[in-house]
Amino acid sequence: MGDLLRAFFALAVLAGPAGRAIAQDYPSRPVTIVLPYTAGGAVEAVARLLGERLAQRLGRPFVIENRPGAGTGIAASYVAHAAPDGHTLLLATSTTMAINVGVYRNLTYDPVKDLAPVALVAGVSFVLVVNPSLGIQSMADFIRVAKRTPGGLAYASFGHGSAAHLYAEMLKTMTGIEGTHIPYKGSPPALNDIVGGHVPWMFGDFATAMPLVRAGKLVALGTSTAARVAAAPDVPPVADAVPGYDASAWQMIVAPAGTPREIIMRLNDELRRIVGEPDIQKEFSLRGFIPIVTPPPGELQTFVKSEILRWGEVVKKAGAAGIE
Repeated sequence: MGDLLRAFFALAVLAGPAGRAIAQDYPSRPVTIVLPYTAGGAVEAVARLLGERLAQRLGRPFVIENRPGAGTGIAASYVAHAAPDGHTLLLATSTTMAINVGVYRNLTYDPVKDLAPVALVAGVSFVLVVNPSLGIQSMADFIRVAKRTPGGLAYASFGHGSAAHLYAEMLKTMTGIEGTHIPYKGSPPALNDIVGGHVPWMFGDFATAMPLVRAGKLVALGTSTAARVAAAPDVPPVADAVPGYDASAWQMIVAPAGTPREIIMRLNDELRRIVGEPDIQKEFSLRGFIPIVTPPPGELQTFVKSEILRWGEVVKKAGAAGIE
């Protein structure tokens, strides 16, 4: 055995117990899961479910902290610059980790260099909802009304470049309808204005939109995914009226870059087990989420890079690129 190989072997032996000690001692205090949206939306529902289970399994509180704004950039930048010790995490979305790269010219964080993927936890379908006063009961009605309305029907979203924004722009492109985009800082305030009749429609998340639908305050016309969603089996996919339409978002726990690999691997393992539990899968499905039993962190890094490329093309086609 050569001197270099012997030295490498010695370091590997020493690193093993040290790495295990780091993982075993984690967490040493409460962990904060930062959310990039206002309180009460679907992202918070996911964070609380996961945080409760992580607290049970790891023996420390997991505290939820909302930091909305800048298209999820405020929360992402905060976590990117936090201490890389696993005690500050971000429940990021496809907007945070992929879409924003194409939307914003000067991001205050780099999702590839500044954030480390921990676990992919859920896919997310959205539902197109309208104010009942419009008298629209189907996607076919919606498209017909939008086309005959001068300037089209304005629509809300939870931020410029957000999934809700891009899904609406995709629909406009595929149907030829028009409509002005009105961005909000979160899903609840946007939906409140749909209910109030200030804005006609939007793609909302299931967790906040469907209770309003069931209460008769909104009408659900279609899901963004091509398949029906367990949370609302009676709502047809948009694709039934607009062939080829299919859009879904995803949610991922990430940590500051430089967080010890042992901590990331432990969190990945715990989250994989948690999301695989039947009751969690049921809760996710009822809320309109698609549970994902996460691959390892290395594969997630490749996934994020591929999503940046994919969504970059959508952003360009939607004309949403280049915000300062």
